[in-house]
Amino acid sequence: MFQMQWLRRLVRRHTYPMTPEYAGEWKQKLSYLYMFLAWNAFGIVGYNMATGKANWATFHGLPKEEGTAAQQWTKSLGIKQATVFKISGTHVERYEVNNEFDDVKKVAIKSVITKPENTVTQELTK
Repeated sequence: MFQMQWLRRLVRRHTYPMTPEYAGEWKQKLSYLYMFLAWNAFGIVGYNMATGKANWATFHGLPKEEGTAAQQWTKSLGIKQATVFKISGTHVERYEVNNEFDDVKKVAIKSVITKPENTVTQELTK
C-alpha cells in the first residue's frame, strides 16, 4: 500500500505537538464557525427561494428552451434530422428529432464550430 511518509515527516518536522485541551478548544471554535457559515448559507438559499430567485435562469431573463435535451443539442449544432437512442437500464428507446429553423442560424453556428481547412493545416505545420 502506498503511504506518503515524506509528507508525514515534513508535517512533523515543521509543527509541534499540542495538548488535547488546546486541540479541543480549537475544535470547538471551528465548530462554531462552521455552524455560523452553514446557517447563513441556509438562510440565503431560503431567502432566494422565498423571493422567487430559486430558478436563476428565469430570474435573470434567459429564454426557456423547449423540448428534450436531444432537441436542444441538435438545434444548437444545426442538425435538422437526427436519430436519438435513449438507454435506461436494459430498455432502449429510439426516436427521431426533426428541427425547423432558418438557414442563416445554421450557417452562423457551423462557422463557429468548424475551422477553415487552411487554418487546420497551418496549425499542424507549426
